[in-house]
Amino acid sequence: MISREELEKNQVWLYAFVLLIAAGVGLLWPESSESLDSMISLILAILLYGMFAQIPFFRLKEALSNRKFIYALLVTNYIAVPILVWGLTYFLPNDPAIRLGVLLVLLTPCIDYVIVFTQLGRGNEKLVLVSTPILFVTQMLLLPIYLGLFMGKTSAEIVSVGPFFEAFFGLIVAPLVLALLTQWWSRRQPYGERFLDATAWLPVPFMALTLFIVVASQISKLYTSFHFISLVIPVYVAYMAIAPILARIVSRIFRLDTRAGRALIFSAGTRNSLVVLPFALALPEPLNGVVSAVIVTQTIVELIGELVYIRLVPHVLLRETKGNAG
Repeated sequence: MISREELEKNQVWLYAFVLLIAAGVGLLWPESSESLDSMISLILAILLYGMFAQIPFFRLKEALSNRKFIYALLVTNYIAVPILVWGLTYFLPNDPAIRLGVLLVLLTPCIDYVIVFTQLGRGNEKLVLVSTPILFVTQMLLLPIYLGLFMGKTSAEIVSVGPFFEAFFGLIVAPLVLALLTQWWSRRQPYGERFLDATAWLPVPFMALTLFIVVASQISKLYTSFHFISLVIPVYVAYMAIAPILARIVSRIFRLDTRAGRALIFSAGTRNSLVVLPFALALPEPLNGVVSAVIVTQTIVELIGELVYIRLVPHVLLRETKGNAG
């Protein structure tokens, strides 16, 4: 039987395989696949619960102990990255739905599988792990502000407050509260600790299932609007090429050691597509289909880019040196 560590180590290939199968199913049986829409919320809620349960919310003190890395992380994700994204929006078509999808996904740093990618890229995954609570809270607070700055009144016109908050509380707050209760239980009861350990199996299979359902149900819409999506792909590729360079510069400014610098690079390059997906699904028709397709497209580009990252970052962009062995 495969171990959880082996499953997590090979999750990138699993997702790539699932994406190919989902695309085939969605294109061959579009009418049947679109009916999968009704399952997205439930599967996504379970996935987010599993992800949140693994975030060390009760280790904030440990995260704050390495303040130099935290400062570099915040500067990279909330100053350098937004400036980059703002510049890249000039190359997007003047379509509010496409712009919203790109902003939603590129302005939110990843809090889940970035840990695995960081480990594969020989970075300090523990720094990323203990920093996830800070990243999660800050992105939820800052995302509406950045959307308002980048899209102005358009974002308010597109994003209906009612469905948006319904998605936020139903698919973000509820799983988060359950995850916190699970962690609290695990600190007090052996049964709780075993239950928390069991939840660690949830993220990879449910992320694969979420990707399958989302891609299979949205691929036909993606196919019909491929002209617009094809204009987004170069923006995503440019982001993945430039973000690591910006993170490398910030790493040097803050004088991070090699493994911490690599962790910063992976945080900058890896985005939070599945956590912002509930917000896309809360949009009215037909906007939700377009925005979801734009977000899923970024996931596909990112998975390919991460395979490049795990080789390029430790061997080219930030190599180990005798005087800087982290």
